[in-house]
Amino acid sequence: MEGKMADSGSIHQTDEDSDAKPNKLSDLLNRGWQIFEEVDTTNEPIGSNHIQVKIKRGITALEDVTRMVAELQLFSRNELLEEMATADLRYLLLPALLGGLTLRLTDRDRRALTVTAAREHFHAFLRRCKEYHVSDFKLPKAQLETDEESRCAPSTTKSPASTNSSDLVAMAVQRQAKIERYRQKKMTEDRLVEVKKAVDSAMADEEVVRDFYLLTVKKWINIALEEIESIDLELEILKRMDLPSGPRQCKHPQRPPMKPFVLTKDAVQARVFGAGYPSLPTMSVDEWYEEHQKRGILPDQGLPQREEEVEGKDHEDEMKEKQVEDDDEEALAKARNWDDWRDSHRRGYGNRKNMG
Repeated sequence: MEGKMADSGSIHQTDEDSDAKPNKLSDLLNRGWQIFEEVDTTNEPIGSNHIQVKIKRGITALEDVTRMVAELQLFSRNELLEEMATADLRYLLLPALLGGLTLRLTDRDRRALTVTAAREHFHAFLRRCKEYHVSDFKLPKAQLETDEESRCAPSTTKSPASTNSSDLVAMAVQRQAKIERYRQKKMTEDRLVEVKKAVDSAMADEEVVRDFYLLTVKKWINIALEEIESIDLELEILKRMDLPSGPRQCKHPQRPPMKPFVLTKDAVQARVFGAGYPSLPTMSVDEWYEEHQKRGILPDQGLPQREEEVEGKDHEDEMKEKQVEDDDEEALAKARNWDDWRDSHRRGYGNRKNMG
């Protein structure tokens, strides 16, 4: 792995690397680099507690290295890339590794702050690479500059023709830049594979190790440029999600059911031919049900009977029950015969009323 190969450069140390503090500095860098590679290649869910704890440990180690590098003043704007010691080249990757680990934090409540911090790390890495002329690329604008331009942008109205032409030119430039970036990325990765084999053999000289670090930095330049584009898109989405929504629509009061109606071609046709069927309903289904419920007549009870018939039937049933209770022989015999007949004949036997 690249993190392990970084140790091969430790044999080429400057004077500052001879004391105890730079050795600790190198160990912390290797630890943070190794954690990033483990997180980047793991098959575990990135949001699992184990991975998130590992990411935070890597961030802490790399932040400690960043503070120590600032105290040692390893980088200077007046220094050329050729003048930088080989062992110091790997410390150019500090902001890039920090951005890569920060971007993998999965706290949803702090997502906007997380991606903003990752963008700042990537931008700091690209700015330092630009100062040392490591590669030829266009430095993206800082987040503060982007926010300031979005606030101060004039709201001028352009004609559709000029807008379309400017958009097409911008899209063409962006497409060409992506093609060139992809070409450089492919060349860098292919070259890095070859140099990696030489470094793994532990027989590489200082020139090969230096080439390995420079190719790794160039690889991360392409990664940082792509990550900043993705972060800018995500920040735009997060800003739109945080916009206050309009007032909630109040629920409309419940309206009474509308009477059914039929549309006709014109008023004259309606007066002559009517609505198309004998008459319109005079009440809704709910009104009809409530009316029948008040009268004690529900739909599943069939047609209403006259009060005299209902009272006569009830009286007849009471007389039959009373005769059975009084041990009336004729009533008992009739009841037994009826029970025997029902036992030997299925229900509906002899009923041919609705047979056609």
